[in-house]
Amino acid sequence: MRPFVEKLHLDENTSFYARTHNTPRFEVPWHQHVELELILFKKGFGTAFIGNHVGVFNAGDIYLLGSNLPHTFQKTKKDLFVSALVVQFEEHFLGTGFLEIPEARSLPELFATALKGILVKGKTRKMLYELVNELEQRQGLSRVTRLIECLNLIAETKEYETLSTQEVKEFNSKNKERIDKIYQYTIDHFSESISLGQVAALASMSIPAFCSYFKKCTKKTYIEFLNEIRIGNACKLLTETQKPVSEICFECGFNTPANFNKQFYKVKGRTPMQYRKLFLASSQVLQ
Repeated sequence: MRPFVEKLHLDENTSFYARTHNTPRFEVPWHQHVELELILFKKGFGTAFIGNHVGVFNAGDIYLLGSNLPHTFQKTKKDLFVSALVVQFEEHFLGTGFLEIPEARSLPELFATALKGILVKGKTRKMLYELVNELEQRQGLSRVTRLIECLNLIAETKEYETLSTQEVKEFNSKNKERIDKIYQYTIDHFSESISLGQVAALASMSIPAFCSYFKKCTKKTYIEFLNEIRIGNACKLLTETQKPVSEICFECGFNTPANFNKQFYKVKGRTPMQYRKLFLASSQVLQ
């Protein structure tokens, strides 16, 4: 199953798309599009899948995703309300010559970096929040200059984290459909028991051939990828619910608390209980 290829629909008065998507319109499967995407989360939380990156998203997070970078943002709970302002624009939405002028030389570099997925951090995120949030209501030329202001802020401060280690060109290879099918299956079934035999069969490969193929494509083993998805979900349950760690362990697809603790520490550098206590302590400081 290929990622859903999203088509940009613009009216005759706009050069780029900017609109708030709320549940259930927010829920979009594994997909990609030629446009770059600047996305600001207003409400909700869940798991972010960007290229071969698996992480968590929260209200207030801002991402910049490059052209044709496959991605999806999945809610942690079915009844959760999620809202995000989505801005989509083509690389040359200002004309083919704009990126060649001296004043715009930082933008091609930013767009190239965005092929890995960018998560804006620190003070830049706070500054950018209101700038992006106003894009939906802006009209005329001020709408265009505001988007340039947003992109310039990210490019100048470089206060961000790059996410995926997978080259976008690998998603455009002849084996694209196979890797996309594996990704989507894992996203849909991570809380269940998944064996290497199952995913290898899904890819119509032997287990050794599949393991080698997945590592070559994603620069990580399938088990590492699966555990990252499960632990991303566990982080949300640890911080948003009062469920005991033992219950979260099984809900996220792990067979034993011992293995859950081991894999959680490997990814997050602390145990699940330490992660929860640290989150609670930091929340109290902010109150």
